[in-house]
Amino acid sequence: MMPTAPPPNFTPQMDTFQQQQFTRSGGVGGIRRCMFRNTFVWMRNGNAFWFFPIFVAGNQIVGFRWRGNRGWVYDSINRNNVLFFQCY
Repeated sequence: MMPTAPPPNFTPQMDTFQQQQFTRSGGVGGIRRCMFRNTFVWMRNGNAFWFFPIFVAGNQIVGFRWRGNRGWVYDSINRNNVLFFQCY
């Protein structure tokens, strides 16, 4: 199911407290609770973007990545490369 609207019109900020809570709550394994929801993802390489996860299999998170003028684009990300995420 592809998202029908753009993501929220803001860029979330990640703070140290959120990272600590995230680590205690199971880390990236908890991405399933964000299925079919706008999710902001921070990657270990410094990239950050809106993602709309629709499927999780092993280390792959499959969904749609927001590309601005191009809209939502089908994509997958490696779970091991995710530093933190927050769903809305």
